[in-house]
Amino acid sequence: MKRTRIIIALMYFGIISSVMISCSKSEDNNGSNPTPNPPDPGLPQQLSDVELMDKLQEQTFKYFWDFAHPVSGLARERSDANSYGGEAPNIVTTGGSGFGVMAIIVGVERNYISREQAVERLNKITNFILNGDRFHGALPHWYNGNTGKVRPFFTEDNGGDLVETSFMIQGLLAARQYFDLDVSEEQALRENINAIWDGVEWDFYTNNKKSLTWHWSPEYQFQINHQIQGYNEGLITYVLAASSRTHAIAPEVYHNGWASGANFVNGRLYYQKWQLPLGPDFGGPLFFAHYSFLGLNPKGLQDTYANYWDQNVNHTLINREYVIKNPKSFEGYSAVNWGLTASDDNTGYSAHSPTNDNGTITPTAALSSMPYTPEESLKTLRHFYYDFDGKLWGQYGFYDAFNQSENWYSNQYLAIDQGPIIVMVENYRTGLLWDLFMSCPEVKQGLTKLGFSSPNI
Repeated sequence: MKRTRIIIALMYFGIISSVMISCSKSEDNNGSNPTPNPPDPGLPQQLSDVELMDKLQEQTFKYFWDFAHPVSGLARERSDANSYGGEAPNIVTTGGSGFGVMAIIVGVERNYISREQAVERLNKITNFILNGDRFHGALPHWYNGNTGKVRPFFTEDNGGDLVETSFMIQGLLAARQYFDLDVSEEQALRENINAIWDGVEWDFYTNNKKSLTWHWSPEYQFQINHQIQGYNEGLITYVLAASSRTHAIAPEVYHNGWASGANFVNGRLYYQKWQLPLGPDFGGPLFFAHYSFLGLNPKGLQDTYANYWDQNVNHTLINREYVIKNPKSFEGYSAVNWGLTASDDNTGYSAHSPTNDNGTITPTAALSSMPYTPEESLKTLRHFYYDFDGKLWGQYGFYDAFNQSENWYSNQYLAIDQGPIIVMVENYRTGLLWDLFMSCPEVKQGLTKLGFSSPNI
């Protein structure tokens, strides 16, 4: 998963590695690997908003069900089999698979699959993790989906990735709460989830500092030395670290680590309308408002630093307004054609935002913001689906990104972009994943310990 730490890694090494950033190719996958279909020219015109959300969720779900790795059950990092020197079919993503675990829960609720099918798949996933590489309990960024061995993200990143681990744990805890029947298969799943959860040594990843460190490797130790600080996608990492039943961090690690980083406090007013409590200028890419909040319910969530509902709503509206203003005059930008976040683009991969804008619109940005901007996101959903002659829509829902100024339209998918769509649309519709995750007693205790208040704790 690229996001914030790709930028850090690029700064760290001073180069763009083909391992770290791959440009999606248009060639089809080889062999028996599922491949995205051509655009669908026959899009029906009569769907209501509810029907369109149904179609969006069901189609996106297929990425995590039909396209999952056959051995591990985990989500492939991306759909392009030619990426990473042809290794892509066997590179599975920890964080994206955590989003996929949540998508599987939605799949049961929406009757795409049976409860028994879901439990079987999740037992496959959790058994794979328990038998695979872990590093002081933390999972690697990528696994080889056949062997369970770490597939290095880059040379020094060949061990534990605490943020990716937290995305997986967030999904697994929601699954533990959902699959609560007193039957052997669900009991086994809950035991597996607890073994993974309790095995993560969050306190080890402080490296004896008052901050969490993103990576550790048995070969390179803490050499990367990337502290999880400032406002980004890492809030859930601190929440889970404080919530751990076995290796919890002290509150001072949150306050002196996470909250002490650059670009943490913002406080500026944008477009004379929206104040942004936290984060970089204009809020950064929109995945900041998504990844930690797939399970962590921002409604009424507040601590010393921010009201997180206000944070995410205002961040989304600022991002959208920037696109509407369109200061760089890119083709296609409008009130229904917006959304800047990390994704592929016509030159590779980048964390797109108002301060890093090259004309690329990423469907996950607006669609995963549906809880925050329902009216605006639904209009954009309709625009993406109907107004591009099917060029944005394929086998697993909306393709990753497009840039009208460059006449570039991806025909590929990334797990980390597909997952938030189905999960956040469900949170908008029913609050399902929010309710499940926030029902965890450990999470309630961890949030309270860190000074959060919420109607859900």
